[in-house]
Amino acid sequence: MTSIIPGPEVDLAASPAYQAEMELAAKYACEGPRYTSYPTAPQFHQDFPVDQYLAWQQRDGDHKRAPLSLYLHLPFCRDICYYCACNKIVTRQKGVARQYLDRLQREIEQQSALVGRSRPITQMHWGGGTPTYLDNAEITELMHTLASNFRLLDKEYREYSIEIDPRTIDLSTIALLKGVGFNRISLGIQDFDPLVQSSVNRIQPYETVAPLVENIRSHHFRSLSFDLIYGLPHQDRHTMEQTLQKVCSLRPDRIACYNYAHLPQRFSSQRAIDRLTLPSPEEKLLLQQMISHTLQDAGYLYIGMDHYVLPGDELALALREGRLQRNFQGYSLHMADDLLGLGVSAISQIGDFYLQNTREIEDYYRLVDAGEMPFTRGCKVTTEDKLRRHIIMSLICEMRLDIGDCNRQFGIDFMAKFPGELASLTPMAQDGLLDIRDGEITVNHRGRPFLRNICMPFDAYLGAHRGDQPPPRFSATI
Repeated sequence: MTSIIPGPEVDLAASPAYQAEMELAAKYACEGPRYTSYPTAPQFHQDFPVDQYLAWQQRDGDHKRAPLSLYLHLPFCRDICYYCACNKIVTRQKGVARQYLDRLQREIEQQSALVGRSRPITQMHWGGGTPTYLDNAEITELMHTLASNFRLLDKEYREYSIEIDPRTIDLSTIALLKGVGFNRISLGIQDFDPLVQSSVNRIQPYETVAPLVENIRSHHFRSLSFDLIYGLPHQDRHTMEQTLQKVCSLRPDRIACYNYAHLPQRFSSQRAIDRLTLPSPEEKLLLQQMISHTLQDAGYLYIGMDHYVLPGDELALALREGRLQRNFQGYSLHMADDLLGLGVSAISQIGDFYLQNTREIEDYYRLVDAGEMPFTRGCKVTTEDKLRRHIIMSLICEMRLDIGDCNRQFGIDFMAKFPGELASLTPMAQDGLLDIRDGEITVNHRGRPFLRNICMPFDAYLGAHRGDQPPPRFSATI
């Protein structure tokens, strides 16, 4: 692929390719969901039918034996990263982790008794926060609790991943993680530029990360992922070029590049960021294009929603074979239909239900101590939700929708049911973002940065918010 990013000797404003991209981005610039679920989390509400969920789980059936994914939320961090919008607790008091671990283990026992202890755990992810805030003994203890309450797999058919902080990880912990069963590691890189790192309070030089990557590879983990963020303070074309050079030199198997959403009214830590140091919308687009073209020129495949993988990665194969899925952890192999979230604020997708645990740690402790399930919000998915979820996830995960298959699966006439949605897609088709023909909607290469825009016409909740929280603010689609 030839990059549209002009060299330093070229006037950026005079680049026809850049101007064309900018005009397209300006046309479709808006806020929108990232579609890690449908309905999206803002539509969850407190009066969801929890009794129906509990009654359904009490019945025997295939759902008691089907593969299951686990997500564990470990909210503690030693230091605050100013950009972070995650549910986290910043503290250096190690005792708080002990209190949390005790409750998390009780929830594991309660949830496993409900969802079924014999279900094979094909996928597991520890996120946060900083999961390795736990010490080696606590990590081992937690994995033992999981193994005692769920059917963990010791064969290759599994994805067990964990997020680690390069600033605080001890090399002995890397060996431990491999020993207790993790086969994938994710590193939060964000940016390698010293000024950018200082401005977001996350200082981790390349010289610290490179030997860590070498150590991880020496333990033969199946894959290594990097997270990057564009739109951070003081980022520009030069700093991003340097960061990408360093990232590509380390050759991670997977790279996720997230668009920073500056919402200081919602996330207090972001108030430490000077808005005047943020790239303009035009500069952010340039950074996004630079990332896309640089990574693809370096041999990475774009699989959707700012995610890139090496051609031999399992996600690349899953994309080709239609086995890619998207959930609250991003893209993954479709190895289980149900996801059980454990820990404060964790979200589960099980059967026809979405369930979210309480976001407040004291409430979480109170509910678990009382022997109650800690979820406080959720929703039951309707037949209409399932149809629209199928459409959205097909477009995001496969870059196409088979209209005939959709008709057969849901008993509908797609063209007759969605005239308004198709009308909304018409300008996008005229701009070359997608094609609607031969019984398919196909996202073109030009349309990939606009996946969220393409999906949004099929979101029945946009403009008709039904959750119990204030109307949501979303990040910019571009």
